Amino acid sequence: MNNTKHSPQTLAELLERADNMAGMTLAQLAQANNIVMPANLQRHKGWVGQLIELELGATAGSKPEQDFRHLGVELKTIPINAAGKPLETTYVCVAPLNDIQGLRWQDCLVSHKLQQVLWVPIAGDRHIPLGERRIGTAFLWQPSPSQWQQLQQDWEEIMELIATGQVNKITARHGEVLQLRPKAANSRVKTISIDSLGQKQLSNPRGFYLKINFTAEILSQAFQ
Repeated sequence: MNNTKHSPQTLAELLERADNMAGMTLAQLAQANNIVMPANLQRHKGWVGQLIELELGATAGSKPEQDFRHLGVELKTIPINAAGKPLETTYVCVAPLNDIQGLRWQDCLVSHKLQQVLWVPIAGDRHIPLGERRIGTAFLWQPSPSQWQQLQQDWEEIMELIATGQVNKITARHGEVLQLRPKAANSRVKTISIDSLGQKQLSNPRGFYLKINFTAEILSQAFQ
């Protein structure tokens, strides 16, 4: 997808653009942007997020920064069911597995990206054909002090395990609100990590994800 829309210059302009697409189906939005829709998402996992990025004028692409860096806003689409509950975990960013000495929470990419998030809920029930899924009302979120503390605690515990060579022992159950999971097209993809002796080894790339219970809390607070 080629981004032809200019990036919003103010927060108000971004929110207005998000409001204007609320209630549209994915087919309507794709048509408005001259984008060919895939039949399903099996081979096009990031397609919905890319479509929303295009419509809103996000600038980051795959760069490790906020989607609207000049506004200090990260964009996250979130598929929800008919009851308004999230259907899957939310990807945040790639996790660093080596050269992590001295990395602090306040300087890390997770902290940077989650300072302020524009959430865009999208109907995600499997029985709804992709083109008929509707875009919900977007909302801006900043973590509360307790949510921030939870995120920091999980991040520090996971990074401690990575730093001590235990990356391959970390499961999705680690962390209350933030988890570490494999993040690659397949298990053959490898990156450098640290083993228990501090030597370099090869591991699957990992990504940080927000757990469903955490994003469900964010959604219920926004729409209660």
